[in-house]
Amino acid sequence: MEWSIQEIAKKAGTTSRTLRHYGELGLLEPSRIGANGYRYYDQAALVRLQRVLLLRELGLSLPAIAEVLEGQRDPAAALRTHLLLLEQERERIGRQIAAVRTTLHKTEKGEELMAEEVFDGFDHTQYEEEVSRRWGRDAYEKGDRWWRSLSAEEKQDFMDRQADIARAFADAARDGLAADSDEVQAIARRHVEWLSSTTTPTKQYVTGLGQMYVDDPRFTAHYDKYGEGTALLVRDAITVYAERNL
Repeated sequence: MEWSIQEIAKKAGTTSRTLRHYGELGLLEPSRIGANGYRYYDQAALVRLQRVLLLRELGLSLPAIAEVLEGQRDPAAALRTHLLLLEQERERIGRQIAAVRTTLHKTEKGEELMAEEVFDGFDHTQYEEEVSRRWGRDAYEKGDRWWRSLSAEEKQDFMDRQADIARAFADAARDGLAADSDEVQAIARRHVEWLSSTTTPTKQYVTGLGQMYVDDPRFTAHYDKYGEGTALLVRDAITVYAERNL
């Protein structure tokens, strides 16, 4: 079974122009082109388009999506990953909604707030298994102890510093600055200094983290929400910094 480009655009809530653009970028090739020049898409193309749209929903740029698709050859495995990420995000957002409702209710009633209620859904423990797998259990436990030792103001300051660095990278990406330029390397130094708050950044750690910013849709979405291509620049910049300084 196959569908015309107009049918797919309508069902997917997008436009024929967007689908043609995806084709030009190599993200979504038509399964065939008819004698009339119309593009047609089969079931495999529909699955691939769903993956593209899911990654766009996560905030990834088109170049980042191309890298993800290139690295995930098995559609079923990729969809399982997407499903897991969506379910985790649904659970996290649900907790945040509940936390904000509790904060609003208690604020209006003049009741005392509990830190655990305010920040539920904003914590970092969702990455416990992943951090332990990548860098060892000791790395997670050390970071967890450090995070829990901070006050609410210190936690906010830590997150604000990261956001400022991400915005600086985004500005540099929009200006077309090279990863090895003095300006971008100064931002990379700030980023590594920020990382040193929780660990001793080694060359392997920093380069591995940079690659994860691009390979993992969650991290790519976090950086690319400030501007498309930000995650790629962060990866390249901190890799250069690590090669030169660590």
